[in-house]
Amino acid sequence: MKNDRVRDFGEYVPAPDDDLIVCRCEEITKGEIRKAVRDGLFNVHEVRRFIRCGMGLCQGKTCARLVKAIIARELGAPVASLSDATGRAPMRPMEMGVLANETGL
Repeated sequence: MKNDRVRDFGEYVPAPDDDLIVCRCEEITKGEIRKAVRDGLFNVHEVRRFIRCGMGLCQGKTCARLVKAIIARELGAPVASLSDATGRAPMRPMEMGVLANETGL
């Protein structure tokens, strides 16, 4: 989808269901996603990097389709015109001593 970044989508107006949690892993609400689009984020990758929806332990397996649908609705675009986010293995902090231990965990 070609994004027109100068297009004015109007001011963010809260909806009654904006407090609905869409991404359970990162506790991101529908309102946060809608506001991110109104603030100028026009695709799944941008929204994901800015507010972290789909970056928790499930890597978007639970929320990706819903996030994509919310973004498409806000943009007034078909869902199929948005590309999917890329899933990655979740990373966790680890002490260097664990990595240095040759005998295993």
